[in-house]
Amino acid sequence: MDRRWLPLNALRAFEAVGRQGSFTGAAQSLLVSQSAVSRHVIGLEDFLGVPLFDRKPPQPSLTDAGRRLLPVVEKAFERIDTTLEEIMRERGEPRRSLRVLLPTTFAQRLVVPILRGFRAEFPDLKLDIDSRPTPGNAEREADIAVVYSPPRVASQVLDLLWMVRLTILCHPAVAERGKGLDVASFLAANDLLHVKLDGRPPSFLWENFARAAQTFSGHTLQGVIAPGDLDRGLVFDTAQLAVQYALSGEGLALVDPVLFEDEMRSGRLVRPYDIHVDDGYGYYLSIHPDDLDRPEIALFRSWLIRSFSHMPGRVESRLPA
Repeated sequence: MDRRWLPLNALRAFEAVGRQGSFTGAAQSLLVSQSAVSRHVIGLEDFLGVPLFDRKPPQPSLTDAGRRLLPVVEKAFERIDTTLEEIMRERGEPRRSLRVLLPTTFAQRLVVPILRGFRAEFPDLKLDIDSRPTPGNAEREADIAVVYSPPRVASQVLDLLWMVRLTILCHPAVAERGKGLDVASFLAANDLLHVKLDGRPPSFLWENFARAAQTFSGHTLQGVIAPGDLDRGLVFDTAQLAVQYALSGEGLALVDPVLFEDEMRSGRLVRPYDIHVDDGYGYYLSIHPDDLDRPEIALFRSWLIRSFSHMPGRVESRLPA
């Protein structure tokens, strides 16, 4: 395609409608009239020869072509914005940089403590680490992301770092008070600490634990604990907060012990039962396929996979030889 005819204004209007979910919202975000946005999108559709939106009420929805185009346009505009900001901020001397999106507990417990080694190896690469709880689109907007997710089909390239195995961790005093109790009685005697998962009820992980526990001899919970009994306790945004509460001397945290090896090694947390849950979730490294050949992304991807190659449940990555 001749770049002289690239419809940049129309692409900007299309991206705004796709992001806002409406022509009205797109017009407000671009500070133009709704009719101007509509004309630009219609012009782009005429240019491509296919509709990009299904305009049935109550709001427009992307067609297959629109769903294919939107993430590419968003990524392109994001990259342009980032580079322009860097040039203005650094007075014409842009540096290689990466916006890295990480789950909060994963970042705090595992990545930040070893970043010093990465910085020593690649001192010229600037990292912008974001570990705030974020909506789903944030994965697509970051240069590179680690996501806590079940296996899924995605437009991004996904490298499995490791599959999660959850187990109960608690304060030694809590374990001592429950000495001799069966699992059902132990759970009933303590607060359950829940960690939020997008789109899941708070008790989702504990219900999985109850189902999995019956596979361990002598630890059958089915029929002993009703589903409603697993919905009590405290709910936290992150595993880090749940464990922090457990360290205060109360509650049972159902978490991945890989994240809390220091506390277990020091005896501040103990594992009262040798039961684990394979809940189907894992930590995946997520990269847009168009970015795989960017040197800075290739460096960080290789380093991260190498750093976590010893994790349980690790599978071979798809890194090129």
